Amino acid sequence: MRSAGRRIPGPHPAPGRAYRAACAGGSGVRARLITLLLTAALTAACGSANVRDEEARSAAQYNVELGLQYMQEGMNQVAMEKFRKALRQDPSLAAAHNAIAVLYESLGEIDQADHHFQRAVRLDSKDSRAHNNYGAFLCRQDRWEDAEPHFVAAASDPLYETPEMVYTNAGICAQRAGDLDKAEIYLRKALEAAPEYPVALRRMAQVSMEQGNYLKVRAYLQRYQAVARHTPQTLMLGIRAEEQLGDRNAVSSYRLLLKNNFPDSPEARELSGQP
Repeated sequence: MRSAGRRIPGPHPAPGRAYRAACAGGSGVRARLITLLLTAALTAACGSANVRDEEARSAAQYNVELGLQYMQEGMNQVAMEKFRKALRQDPSLAAAHNAIAVLYESLGEIDQADHHFQRAVRLDSKDSRAHNNYGAFLCRQDRWEDAEPHFVAAASDPLYETPEMVYTNAGICAQRAGDLDKAEIYLRKALEAAPEYPVALRRMAQVSMEQGNYLKVRAYLQRYQAVARHTPQTLMLGIRAEEQLGDRNAVSSYRLLLKNNFPDSPEARELSGQP
């Protein structure tokens, strides 16, 4: 016979109070336990998903970097493969859409380029590079009104490394659209950011020529010459401006530079009367 005070050991420890209540039909406690278990399971699943997402994004970013290197080397087919792989790994990576858009434009696939530029700026509205690239793309499609907001968005980023490039792109676009006043405003902003930026200096000389302000053309060409080598275009600007200002010596100097340095250029042939 068993002793009344003796406990027969079982194969498992005695269950806890909450567990006993749940197994005995305590629905409230049981529901709470299930909730706790589900929460723990979901947390673990989310943690695993986050790790996978981070790994996928890192892999995608790596493929974007590889693609950009291949594109710089002229290996466009390999670059395209890397960009597409990056988008398969992380379709929400704005940098991948930006990169493949640039490549599509260079290949003449304008609709695809437009699509991916739009995706890039929608996925990351603070991606200044994507805004600048998309603005420049729209400008090349003669869509100035659509381009300007993207230049403004890029330039408004205080951490953007080269605001002078953004402002210059905006100025070039405005000039192409025939808005010389706005072109001058943006090019001045470019030169405020980088006073010796040659592209902005050259463009300001061109805008000043179109405005008929020949003294400004002279001034900007002098600044340009101090930081960069003349091109046939800048020399021709100098010739035209100095002719209007009546400085024969300056005209002769520009003509000589054009003839000696760029004898086969269209500008030199134009001066010599050749077709």
